[in-house]
Amino acid sequence: MTQQRKVALVTGASRGIGAAIAQQLIQDGFFVVGTATSESGAQKLTESFAEHGTGAVLDVREGEAIDALVSHIEQQYGSVLVLVNNAGITKDNLLLRMSEDDWDDILNIHLKAVYRLSKRVLKGMTKARFGRIINISSVVAHFANPGQANYSAAKAGIEAFSRSLAKEMGSRQITVNSVAPGFIATEMTDQLSEDVRKKMIDQVALNRLGEPQDIANAVSFLASDNASYITGTVLHVNGGLYMA
Repeated sequence: MTQQRKVALVTGASRGIGAAIAQQLIQDGFFVVGTATSESGAQKLTESFAEHGTGAVLDVREGEAIDALVSHIEQQYGSVLVLVNNAGITKDNLLLRMSEDDWDDILNIHLKAVYRLSKRVLKGMTKARFGRIINISSVVAHFANPGQANYSAAKAGIEAFSRSLAKEMGSRQITVNSVAPGFIATEMTDQLSEDVRKKMIDQVALNRLGEPQDIANAVSFLASDNASYITGTVLHVNGGLYMA
């Protein structure tokens, strides 16, 4: 693999939104490294990407693992020029019942991982005079949701981080943006009752849940040359659930 194709790193690429993003970037001509939390998940990614990419195991909470993975990518495929920080989990609870571990885990997986991964790839982007950092935020950074103080705080922090880094790196032609999904149809929403799903849909102006591909399309645009003059912004993809 040579640097003829730009290398994209997508965390949390084994399912849902991350899987759609990885496949879309492959269609866009990128060589994609997608991460999963297990060996089996990484192997499935390698098989699905074929010659267009590879899967890798990564726990985004581990700084040494992040450094080792990016070093391996640089040695084998070239500098990461598109980074999509998508990996994430939820540990919802009312604040009165939320443990400190649940608070720390969400902040580490979402916010600290974005800091670590972004910092690690900046040298290669700076040398190339090209870079796209795209952070997956959430509508809950703007639209209050009880029981998600940890998740909302992490996502709002990601957006503030993105604006600051966009200011720092703009002169190097590196853009930093966030995509904030609304209610997206995933394995998690498939498990909800029809009543709960209806209540969610009733809040959306377009009267439907979004699809992972809707988020992948937004990422595709921000990674492209067509978005070269867009940085430090939040692209809301929520069907009118929240209107900025």
